[in-house]
Amino acid sequence: MADGSFVILAHRTATEYAVERYDKELKRLWSTPLPLTAEESIDGFGQSSQQITVLIYRKDGATQSLAGQAFELATGKIAPQKKLTETAARNRRPGAAFSLDGTKIVAWQYVTRDQQIRSISASVYNEKLTKLKDRVYNFQDLGGFFSTTIHIDNEGTQYVTLLSDDMKKLTVRRYRNDNADIKVMSVALGGSFEGKAVMVFDAKFALRPDTTLYAAAICTERLTGLYYSLKVVKFDFKGEGTMKFVPEFRFKPEYLAEVNKATQSTAKRLEDVYLTDLLFTEEKQMIIVAEKKYEEGGDASPVHARELHLFGYNEFQLPEWHSIIDKKQVASPAEAFAGIGYRVGVFGPEIHILTQEKLKGKSDLYLRRVNAQTGVVQPAKGLGLNVANDQQLAYVKDFTAWLDPKTIVGVSRPSKKSAALQLNKIAVK
Repeated sequence: MADGSFVILAHRTATEYAVERYDKELKRLWSTPLPLTAEESIDGFGQSSQQITVLIYRKDGATQSLAGQAFELATGKIAPQKKLTETAARNRRPGAAFSLDGTKIVAWQYVTRDQQIRSISASVYNEKLTKLKDRVYNFQDLGGFFSTTIHIDNEGTQYVTLLSDDMKKLTVRRYRNDNADIKVMSVALGGSFEGKAVMVFDAKFALRPDTTLYAAAICTERLTGLYYSLKVVKFDFKGEGTMKFVPEFRFKPEYLAEVNKATQSTAKRLEDVYLTDLLFTEEKQMIIVAEKKYEEGGDASPVHARELHLFGYNEFQLPEWHSIIDKKQVASPAEAFAGIGYRVGVFGPEIHILTQEKLKGKSDLYLRRVNAQTGVVQPAKGLGLNVANDQQLAYVKDFTAWLDPKTIVGVSRPSKKSAALQLNKIAVK
């Protein structure tokens, strides 16, 4: 929060959560229980300047739904639960998204035919969970397979992104609440290049407070799966609306050689690298982050999180640098999403990256600082957090956050024998 306090979603028992607010000295200001039934699970956790909102997914024999549960930020007072969307149990799982400032929510359900999405029915709510608008996004014109995501800005305007035409074409549709006009912008990211059929393998989007939308895409060769390029497009919906194409970054053999040198490996090709973050500094530099993550084998096999790939762009969206950060993380499948990977924060001209690793025989939380203008990465610095040295990582990644550039809070399990989680405050020198 703005005053340095923070709010957590705590998992107390198998059927009960709690929303709790702490001050910057880790003193608990309030705690409000959030019991769940066996049919319910947590689907989202958002904040505004006035309240905390938890999204609850429920599925029983006939229906599935998403509901919003609001908590007053000052006191923790819980408000009546509000159902946001509901659909038949046999349909696709409904979804929801928060605006950047947490004051708007869009919740949706899919309308399908023969397993193909034909339309999406959505509702827009304010932070008090009062409905502002019902919308239908119609995709009858798209025909075959496509992928879609929905974003909402602080005014409640929705931006629907679509990858279609055999994962070659990116389209963004803007839906306003005050009129029925739909603004559409499209660009071909895939196609035939140098005699090779290229498609979008992975995409990541970032909606900025000024309502510009950035789309980053890793493109691969359709026949071989070889990584071809990183492409970025800026969609500016102000005025008439414009698109800006950022010069693409080609994944040539020279880049693979850089990766192998940084990671001390002998890989024959790039693989298992996925886009994870689009970051922006106050000076409008843009940094795109991708991470290598894979399973050894089946569902019960360990999950690995390897090197980070960073691509830096200046305020004019021109490529300036790229860096590779070597890391070697491993976790059990149950701990993979919460225990490994990284946390990232942007502070002035620096990118701060936190990982839980075992370096030089010491298991700890490590901090790396990256210069957003040059891409220079400072050596990893251990923070002295006593992390149990085994595969039960206890949410080191998911429950780690910055209160300010020099103060970090995190959750750890202090020893192998401990079943409890410990809340820590770390002062970075």
